[in-house]
Amino acid sequence: TAGTVPRQRPPRSDMGRALSLLLLPLALLAAPARAEGDTAAAEEVRIEVLHLPEACSPKSKKGDLLNAHYDGFLASDGSKFYCSRTQNEGHPKWFVLGVGQVIKGLDIAMMNMCPGEKRKVTIPPSLAYGQQGYAQGKIPPNATLIFEIELYAVNKGPRSVEAFNQIDKDRDKKLSELEISQYLKEEFARDGKNRHPSAHDEILADIFKKNDHDGDGFISAKEYNVYQHDEL
Repeated sequence: TAGTVPRQRPPRSDMGRALSLLLLPLALLAAPARAEGDTAAAEEVRIEVLHLPEACSPKSKKGDLLNAHYDGFLASDGSKFYCSRTQNEGHPKWFVLGVGQVIKGLDIAMMNMCPGEKRKVTIPPSLAYGQQGYAQGKIPPNATLIFEIELYAVNKGPRSVEAFNQIDKDRDKKLSELEISQYLKEEFARDGKNRHPSAHDEILADIFKKNDHDGDGFISAKEYNVYQHDEL
């Protein structure tokens, strides 16, 4: 859905997280609402930069994988409806920018943002929950939302051309089991988590089960399905 707001999901297994980071669109931030209203074109997100690092690079763009903390407030009375620091043991949230995993206003508000930057953004109802609101998230109809955001990391997204090329060591435009196996080993070493020895093989098998549609033992660029704004 194009319009969503952060909501905590049940904890995911290592297999699920690895698959999401490698080949599947992330869904850590999700809700069924969609912004409505004829005033959407006339309204826009207001952005106030609270802190800008001296070295501001890389800047976020559509398809990037972001890591951030943010608090959400109702503009009407200043009440807080969401705090990422109280969810998931206080870990910052990961999501892909510009693909509808957060509300439209946040997708807009976090473009061209760099690691270490802090922003305060005001999002009109038409770019948040519109006329229907979101009762489960304690957001009333026609609510203007304010988010205070601190961005920690900007990484290449799981379906970017860069990510595909990083895995495709022999540059043959398809991913072999050996290439993905090596990529998983590198990712596991990078995050430093203790995993059962069988986790690697289970994740590798699941990746091919879900993505090798023609069963030829490779994941092609088409099967990898990079975001439409990228080209291979």
